[in-house]
Amino acid sequence: MNDQIRIPCVMMRGGTSRGPFFLASDLPADPAARDALLLSVMGAGHDLEIDGIGGGNPLTSKVAIIGPPSVAGADVDYLFAQVKVRERVVDTSPNCGNMLAAVGPFAIEAGLVAASDGVTVLRIHNVNTRKLIEARVQTPGGHVTYEGDATIDGVPGTAAPIHLSFLDAAGANTGRLLPTGSALEEIDGIAVSCLDAAIPVMMVRAADLGKTGAESPDSYRLDRVFMNRLEALRLEAGRRMGFANAADLVIPKPVLLAPATRGGTLAVRYFMPHDCHKALAITGAVAVATACATPGTLAAAMVGPQTLPADVALEHPSGRLTVRLEPSANRQAPLAAVQRTARRLFEGSVFARPEAAPHPFALAS
Repeated sequence: MNDQIRIPCVMMRGGTSRGPFFLASDLPADPAARDALLLSVMGAGHDLEIDGIGGGNPLTSKVAIIGPPSVAGADVDYLFAQVKVRERVVDTSPNCGNMLAAVGPFAIEAGLVAASDGVTVLRIHNVNTRKLIEARVQTPGGHVTYEGDATIDGVPGTAAPIHLSFLDAAGANTGRLLPTGSALEEIDGIAVSCLDAAIPVMMVRAADLGKTGAESPDSYRLDRVFMNRLEALRLEAGRRMGFANAADLVIPKPVLLAPATRGGTLAVRYFMPHDCHKALAITGAVAVATACATPGTLAAAMVGPQTLPADVALEHPSGRLTVRLEPSANRQAPLAAVQRTARRLFEGSVFARPEAAPHPFALAS
């Protein structure tokens, strides 16, 4: 008799993130019981997550939970969970656009969505934000392929392209593109823009906080004076955006903006929020690109008028991420599309400690 809890699992890379994918039916329906299992599985509470499969970094301490659609017009449900590395906390307030890239392939191979010959188009309902995202997955002969010629900065090698279109990104968590009602405001004498498109963000000019926006991710994390000031701004921005408990959430995400230096539209440093992303989150990229096309924001002022359709190229520590903006009728924000890749890494079972077992979950035999 094994004294651990066995849970079917597939580990996948989605974009520049990585984490376990679970079928919703293999986890408890009760959120508290589910989160207890995820904390044990990932090893949260330790810097290295040494007693679990989390990678000791916010980019590798993510979970995707996939199930049948719960809303009309969707093919599959996707619940994202950010498992905080040091704290024993599971945050399901945001979406993750990088993990989103692997949802389509997982859903097809799990039998939740039938594959077409060539390209399979499916609509993913992100449960966190109640938004729909259209994914186009390469399925020659009716089977998912991961091999191809597409590249994305931050991931070595090439893979099959996965196209993601955010059909109605505005107001993902707050219901409004500009949650405070203003495109530009001041917090403690610093100009900020608060915007919610795919994910709520607080944007600030790097120069206003004594940075160039070209520093390495580690240099930000090690500058505790800077990180404390950025967090104070984030918490007040969160309060104004309607998040009374932002200290316990990973939203809003802080974003530093700076002039592009490598031929892009804008240079970006994206925070998660207590560490600097070594690349750029897809949801964050959608938010910043949308801000570039939203009059009055810091981003729009820095890049100048944008005529849609437009490609917004965002420079980040690992390279560049381009967001395609298309005109959208009767929407608060333009349609945003990105190209990502994904890969299935391993499949089998992951084990949780018995104290995480919610009744009636049985121990593994």
